[in-house]
Amino acid sequence: MARLLIVAGLVLVAVGLVALAAPRIPWLGRLPGDLRFGKGNVSVYLPIATCVVLSVLLTLILNLVRRR
Repeated sequence: MARLLIVAGLVLVAVGLVALAAPRIPWLGRLPGDLRFGKGNVSVYLPIATCVVLSVLLTLILNLVRRR
């Protein structure tokens, strides 16, 4: 249980650091597969490509951590 809490804490710290650095990464949220629709006062943003890229990166990182 202690290891699980430590790993969960480290993951939360990593997510927080990414959230702080996200505005400084110019391509994040502006990839070609990210869809934006807008009409009048309503706008919809679907960051499909960004989600796929982040998912692949997190999968690679977590697989490296699990193998240790």
